[in-house]
Amino acid sequence: MATTRRVTESTAPAKRWYATGRRKEATARVYLSAGTGKVTLNGREMAEYLRRPTLEMLLNEPFEVVERTGQFDVQATVSGGGLSGQAGAVRHGIARALTVYQLDLRGALKRAGFLTRDPRAKERKKYGRASARARFQFSKR
Repeated sequence: MATTRRVTESTAPAKRWYATGRRKEATARVYLSAGTGKVTLNGREMAEYLRRPTLEMLLNEPFEVVERTGQFDVQATVSGGGLSGQAGAVRHGIARALTVYQLDLRGALKRAGFLTRDPRAKERKKYGRASARARFQFSKR
């Protein structure tokens, strides 16, 4: 079972909900708090950090599914992987934090597939090959 924990009021300045999200090699620690929809990744604004509108849309999908757009501020610390993996990890973390906030939202998020960690990872390089699947050119003569 996924480990999510609730941050108590004594440790946080305001009421916050915490969850961890993962995708590829990226890991995101996500904190949700009631607010206006401001998203901060590693201390930078979402648009400045991600640099691609498609990744910004990916991040906001869990809020759209549960119709809570603009109701939460997101503060996330992301490490590992590339931008796409990091955006996926933050989306996973947001979805899990929303279930910590309100368990009733779990069904809609589960149906949309946001609570399942994407298991796809890079395939290992095989010995005697140039890469994981690449073969050397075959010569008949």
